[in-house]
Amino acid sequence: MRPIGKYFKIILYSVGLLTFASLLIFGYSDIPLQDLKEKYAQPPSAFINVDGMAVHYRDEGPRDSIPLVLIHGTGSSLHTFNDWVDVLKNEFRVIRMDLPGYGLTGPFPDRDYSTAHYVRFIYEFLEELGVKNCVIGGNSLGGKIAWSFTVKYPSRVQKLVLIDASGYPSVAKSEPVAFKLAKIPVLKNVLTYITPKFVVKSSVKNVYADKSKVTQALVDRYFELTLREGNRQAFVDRLGARNNPSDYKTIATIQQPTLIIWGDKDELIPVENAHKFHDDLPNSTLIVLPDLGHVPMEEGPKESLVPLLAFLR
Repeated sequence: MRPIGKYFKIILYSVGLLTFASLLIFGYSDIPLQDLKEKYAQPPSAFINVDGMAVHYRDEGPRDSIPLVLIHGTGSSLHTFNDWVDVLKNEFRVIRMDLPGYGLTGPFPDRDYSTAHYVRFIYEFLEELGVKNCVIGGNSLGGKIAWSFTVKYPSRVQKLVLIDASGYPSVAKSEPVAFKLAKIPVLKNVLTYITPKFVVKSSVKNVYADKSKVTQALVDRYFELTLREGNRQAFVDRLGARNNPSDYKTIATIQQPTLIIWGDKDELIPVENAHKFHDDLPNSTLIVLPDLGHVPMEEGPKESLVPLLAFLR
């Protein structure tokens, strides 16, 4: 029995040494919120209290137009719509926010990242801003929140915009590394302390069709906002959240005019899902954009803005 005990100690020692080395190389402390605000919350950024959270948002453009509310996806922030808003704000009022768990807003206090909880958050956020009617849209997770909000509060939505939105059961052709790690029982806990920058870079590249468009500044933004206190645990919690698997069956009840924008090279939520939305939504327009991935508003803002502007006008 002694040799077995000896080998067991060696294995434990090796694992401990490897973990320690990983922490030294890849372990990052949370970045102080004030430091992140100085870099990522310059005007017109503002903060508003919603359910005990200081929510980071931007409200731009003329106040006499119906607001366009834009919701980002998993692991992202309101900055993903920067290029769109630079154009849209000249003609439309545009509201966007960092969802709880991402960007500068920080985590939900109760760690409930179900779609229903996010829908309630959007309702309360818009109530705080005094917005009773809007055009609502979102990318990926943000798209699911947008159509779920429309189902629950149809009288508050004039039009709907879905950008590579989640909702239907599907299998990704390729999934970001960070998404995979966050679903593995042991590793997901390590991910809240050890966050290799190359994992973030790889994950961003995964949702782009043209990898050359993934700049260092873009990777830095995703990486640094991940290090906002509580966001790493929230990322893991969100990917483990429980939702009703039959929610997608309510999509067909949506009557609002809907624009569906999709990158034909999306490997996270394949373009087949765009056609599912188009088939189920009775008043929809489908635009499939060539050579773009999962985040067309970020990867190809000019191409994706053309159908959006036509739809809004």
